[in-house]
Amino acid sequence: MQITVLTHLQKERDAKSYDVVIDQVSSALKARGHEVAVFGVHNDLVKLIEGLRERKPDLIFNLMETFGKTEFGSIGVVGVLDLLGLPYTGGGPGEFYLQEDKGITKKILAYAGIPYPPYAVIPVDADSASTGELRFPMFVKPLRMDASIGITTKSLVRTQKGLLDRIHAIHKLKDSALVEEFIEGREFFVALLGNKEPQVLPVLEVDYSGMPAGAPNILDTKAKWDKESPEYKGSKVVVAQIDKALEGRIQKVALDAYRALRVRDYGRVDLRMDAGGALYVIEVNASCYLEKSSELALAAGAAGIAYEELIDQIVQLAHERRR
Repeated sequence: MQITVLTHLQKERDAKSYDVVIDQVSSALKARGHEVAVFGVHNDLVKLIEGLRERKPDLIFNLMETFGKTEFGSIGVVGVLDLLGLPYTGGGPGEFYLQEDKGITKKILAYAGIPYPPYAVIPVDADSASTGELRFPMFVKPLRMDASIGITTKSLVRTQKGLLDRIHAIHKLKDSALVEEFIEGREFFVALLGNKEPQVLPVLEVDYSGMPAGAPNILDTKAKWDKESPEYKGSKVVVAQIDKALEGRIQKVALDAYRALRVRDYGRVDLRMDAGGALYVIEVNASCYLEKSSELALAAGAAGIAYEELIDQIVQLAHERRR
């Protein structure tokens, strides 16, 4: 196919100011015989539309997670692709909206009977910060942002003052605060591929055994992105060493959540398990990160799917869905 890899440029005049995943995906597609062009846009809507019309790709591999400085631009971008009638990989406007508003996500999970931690949403313009009957410890994060934005070691709170301070910090990001009861225990990731009959990949687990003394077992901004930090060096994602019964239980919950949130082509479900073995869905990530060392790539590798094959499978899934 003729495939355009669509990405967000950090700066309009810098054609190479995109994430390393763009070159990795492009190379994988070329290795599978596709004609590939990378098309980057910062915040110029006319350039986006005219560039896509000029290229006329058979498929767009959509890796554009934002638009300009708009953190939630992914919804608008795929809306434009729909209006132009162009086929693309991953979620559409509805799927991305559901993913970004974690409050709505939880309501859909509740309707489907899928477990999640008790929570409260504190809007930016709220008169008070009431969390009802939620119990400490609590975890406070932005309602709509991803990639661990706004999450630090202070996000895990054990006092009323700590709670109010974190809610205030999230509101400074111009987002509502999502407050959840923190699930002490093990953390799992489940990656999935497909649409009507999704393939559930091997379960991954976050190994926190190398974390600094006293640090909470969470993947905050440092643990995810700061390669020189003790948190990054002290945590790693590995293939879970669990029995078949637990693996099946985790995969079943993840598959139910994947379907309930209408994830398309590929995604990842994050869960925690408490000391009693109860599972809770923390997040559902449509069109999750595809870098070679990402959780999706690691899970695919554990299933015997090489990176190039993984990327090509996503293309074929999007193509079949479009047909």
